Amino acid sequence: MAKTNTTEILEALASEIGENVYIDIAKWHLYLSNAKLHTVVAEKMYPLLTSKSVDEDQIIKVLESIPVKIGGGKRELPLIDLLPLQCQVNLVDILEKYQTEF
Repeated sequence: MAKTNTTEILEALASEIGENVYIDIAKWHLYLSNAKLHTVVAEKMYPLLTSKSVDEDQIIKVLESIPVKIGGGKRELPLIDLLPLQCQVNLVDILEKYQTEF
């Protein structure tokens, strides 16, 4: 990967997350890039990469801490509640890849 600039790393990570991870609502797949959540997720996951502490439990804790407004902002749900299991696995895989290349 050979990216040394934090901004470049975050942008690449956000892009990959946005293209491969989606929220599932009534069997509709809304990719995180379309939901404008990919950058937030990348920024929140970045400390896990820098501390080499990417593991499923840590990732789930971060996903639980990201609120997603629904119903025009009437309610908020944690992002983890909107991600299907396969997307959680994809996210773990993406982060593990970035951690090894970091």
